[in-house]
Amino acid sequence: MHKSLSSCLSLSLSHIHTHTHTHTHKMVIRAPVILAGKAGHGCGGQKQSKNKGGQLCETVVPLEDPIITETTSTLQEWGVLWKQLYVKHKVDLFHKLRHVMNELIDLRRQLIQGHLAQDQTREIKRHITVRLDWGNEHLGLDLVPRKEFEMVDPDQISVSELYKMVCWARHGDGCRVPVSHHLFINLKSFTYNSISEDADVFFSLYDTREAKQISEKFMVRLNKNGGPKNPEKVDRLCALFTDLSSKDLKRDLYIVAHVIRTGRMLLNDSKKGPPHVQYRRPYGCAVLAMSDVFHTITDLKEEKDFVLKVYTCNNENEWYQIHENIIRKSNTKYSAPSTNYGLIISLQLLRGELEQIRRENQAVFSRALALTRKLGFPDVILPGDTRNDLYLTLERGEFERGGKSVQKNIEVTVYVLYADGDTLKDCISLGSGEPNTSEYRSFVLYHNNSPRWSEMVKLPIPIDRFRGSHLRFEFRHCSTKDKGEKKLFGFAFTPLMREDGTTLSDESHELYVYKCDENATFSNQGLYLSMPCCKEDFNSCPNLPANLPFQRSPKETFWVSTLLCSTKLTQNVDLLALLNWKAHPDRVLDILGRLRQISGEEIVKFLRDVLDTLFCLLDDNTDKYGPLVFQSLVFIINLLRDSRFYHFRPVMDSYIQNHFAGALAYKELIRCLKWYMDRSAEVVRQDHIQEAMRALEYLFKFIVQSRILYSRATCGMEEEQFRASIQELFQSIRFVLSLDSRSSETLVFTQAALLNSFPDIFDELLQMFTVQEVAEYVRGTLGSMPSTVDIGQSMDVVKLQSIARTVESRLFFFPESRSILLPVVLHHIHLHLRQQRELLICSGILGSIFSIIKTSSMESSVQEEVEMMVESLLDVLLQTLLSIMSKSQSVETSRGQRCPQCTGEYVSCLLSLLRQMTEIHFHHLLNNFHSKEELKEFLLKIFCVFRNLMKLTIFPRDWSVMRLLTSHIIVVTTQFLSPALHKNFSEADFDFKVWNSFFSLTVLYINQPSLQLEPLSQAKRKKVLDKYGDMRVMMAYELFSMWQKLGELQGFIGSLSGSFCEEIQAQHRLLC
Repeated sequence: MHKSLSSCLSLSLSHIHTHTHTHTHKMVIRAPVILAGKAGHGCGGQKQSKNKGGQLCETVVPLEDPIITETTSTLQEWGVLWKQLYVKHKVDLFHKLRHVMNELIDLRRQLIQGHLAQDQTREIKRHITVRLDWGNEHLGLDLVPRKEFEMVDPDQISVSELYKMVCWARHGDGCRVPVSHHLFINLKSFTYNSISEDADVFFSLYDTREAKQISEKFMVRLNKNGGPKNPEKVDRLCALFTDLSSKDLKRDLYIVAHVIRTGRMLLNDSKKGPPHVQYRRPYGCAVLAMSDVFHTITDLKEEKDFVLKVYTCNNENEWYQIHENIIRKSNTKYSAPSTNYGLIISLQLLRGELEQIRRENQAVFSRALALTRKLGFPDVILPGDTRNDLYLTLERGEFERGGKSVQKNIEVTVYVLYADGDTLKDCISLGSGEPNTSEYRSFVLYHNNSPRWSEMVKLPIPIDRFRGSHLRFEFRHCSTKDKGEKKLFGFAFTPLMREDGTTLSDESHELYVYKCDENATFSNQGLYLSMPCCKEDFNSCPNLPANLPFQRSPKETFWVSTLLCSTKLTQNVDLLALLNWKAHPDRVLDILGRLRQISGEEIVKFLRDVLDTLFCLLDDNTDKYGPLVFQSLVFIINLLRDSRFYHFRPVMDSYIQNHFAGALAYKELIRCLKWYMDRSAEVVRQDHIQEAMRALEYLFKFIVQSRILYSRATCGMEEEQFRASIQELFQSIRFVLSLDSRSSETLVFTQAALLNSFPDIFDELLQMFTVQEVAEYVRGTLGSMPSTVDIGQSMDVVKLQSIARTVESRLFFFPESRSILLPVVLHHIHLHLRQQRELLICSGILGSIFSIIKTSSMESSVQEEVEMMVESLLDVLLQTLLSIMSKSQSVETSRGQRCPQCTGEYVSCLLSLLRQMTEIHFHHLLNNFHSKEELKEFLLKIFCVFRNLMKLTIFPRDWSVMRLLTSHIIVVTTQFLSPALHKNFSEADFDFKVWNSFFSLTVLYINQPSLQLEPLSQAKRKKVLDKYGDMRVMMAYELFSMWQKLGELQGFIGSLSGSFCEEIQAQHRLLC
């Protein structure tokens, strides 16, 4: 029987070897190959020619882009499979694949031409890889791990990193970067034959849930035939509503279009007003619900048409809310048009930054596109986004009849006037798409002494003209008699800026109405500017003269509302008081105390000025202002953690590096920070301490920069005192982390905030201390954290997350610091794996460590680090995997599913470690066991794990890269372990269990489906053989060698020989 098994093994090896080489010689490669080395004439990438001396010289041509090479070979492979789809009647996939292949050919052509900007090239590569991965998945081909769109070389990265890439390729990275959306709208036509008058159409975005307009208006002027009033705008009536967030797309948004006609007072009554007098009159409104539209246009690359019915208002008193009535379907308040009557628009949703959109959609932007912004600031405010827009809404008015038998037809005219009385030119915008004007006339509501307009205009007033300017509203009655006169009967006004330097607040303003007539002169605006414009103004002017130039009409009132969107002006009194603190030094403490009440938008607009003021106060009187300045600085730093203001962090960085001048500030900042930490064990409420912990990164930036400035100014004086203060600060940090927080929830949050921020300070410390010094600080801090049994689960997670960020930091990449930090990191990981706690986070930390070690594998220190990891982790990794796999087997048996989460992560960690181990590492490992029983236990564990890797579905079938690499590491590891098996468990020490485990592993290995090369295509077979050879041969040789070494002991495992021979003969028949 033994001879039979030996002959089976010999025969199998012979046929595997012959079969592999036979197939190799039959390979025919039709794809173009580009060689990087020297080659003769005709080799891709190089040419040969002779110089004048007759010598042969080479001209090196840049190699083809790897993406182009991959696309070429993939298209060739798909071409064969594509034809088979037709034969197999998979018509749907046949047509889809043809479409994708044509797209790839076109994208490949664009790359080859090379006339692309860098960002355009990147975008095309992204499109190519998306299509390549889609096709491979639908054709059942292997998944391709990528980095920066290119295929990765598994030899250049750790197994853990490769596993992450493969997971990302299959499932995506799980996080999305916020993307701006922009809605393109194009007015194609407006069929409104029954009007026969010029009309203005105003488009805006309206949030019906919040009952407010969220965008500026896009204005289109049309003639009485429905075409553009300006002939140059034919086919160019389009706008782009910019800066819509993903949150905006989920709002209950509508496109609202208000139609204002320009003509007679009454549309069907020619007697109401002479034909030469033009009135702006409300006509109709159309709405379009965007919830369904966004789903329709999200994935479209072209415009889609929509028809908006224009409804007319039954009662002009309801005009201000006609859009809401239409949305609510209050059909008694409006009249429906005929079916073929309305606005025809086309919409398209564009994504990305505006500049990118402009480059990619040049045809759209060439059509005189009107950029239409959101009201107020977008969700993400960017530095350098300069705006100074005041949005003015005419709300409503209450006017007297004035002795007339019927109510008035009131028109409001708005002017923006400067301090010298001149009208500011072109400072009123009715909507994007049309030029600015110098005056604005409201629409007229027929016979209405209580008109409600709710009409908004934008006032883009220059910054240097804002102070001293004011708005004047003139009220006229529009007569419909023969002359059609517009008679002035009153006015109102309001300054744009108060005396304290703040602008009009964002709210409704009730203005006084003053009487006047057509003979009134406004040439001297000082006559009325001295009068109160509203009730608040009246209360602040107690000593008004008895004879005013204009008399107020006590029963008449006019309401307007304003919204300021300015990066240069503020409405906040407290902010101005802080910036001008020297004018009121006695109020500084009160002003600093109210800083938290100032909105974030106001602070980031004046970030540099606010910071200058705070540090100026600190220099002025450290003892008096120090604690409040520290609190204010913490508040501002945490403000920049908000997603809305996150983009201002570079502004803060630039300030610290280029403008910050507080050379003495570090002393007070360190003192305050230490005081906060030392009190964490005493106080019950720790909100202020937690805020300081969250601000740790930028506090250290200020501390370090301040110390650098001081050191420059004093040639390094007080260096020892500074180092001592930092040492004491770290003692306080360790003190906070060492406290028992199990009985105090507030202390848990304080420790969590500190641990979250702690890794952010490493880079700052590296500016002042050596790598080894910083590493010692960090090691002491990490070592001060309680073990897993002494803290709660939530704190345990935070601790590991802090360790994870430490491993990912720049500090950990230095070999000299890694040798200091690695022991304490491995200690914490070892404890968690022993207790089977937080396995997913631990696997991530280990994955990062293995990636760094693989990157640094040429450094001599890495061998010592691998040795350290083998001693600390190998056994506990095997134990963890066996525990996870035992659960996996029950899951697979009961449900037929893949292994649960963590299995792949820990398999990749184990493989990463084994792959890094050299012969010396294996020698130390196998010789350091205290007894043969320990060695036996280790061998049984690792053989069992390897067998489970082949039995369980750890990696899906299309993860060929991972499967082959796993098999390669297993066979190499087995080659290192087999001598120890023979040396320690042969002859008198023969152990059936461990030999049985070994042979079971080898037979399972040889028969793995992923290693069977015969069913593969010629191209894939050659690729596998070129990289790994036939790994079945390698393992079969190992099996044969170990079997031969057993000699007479082969009889002890006779029960296995039958199954061995059966398996090998089956393999032999397959190969033949």
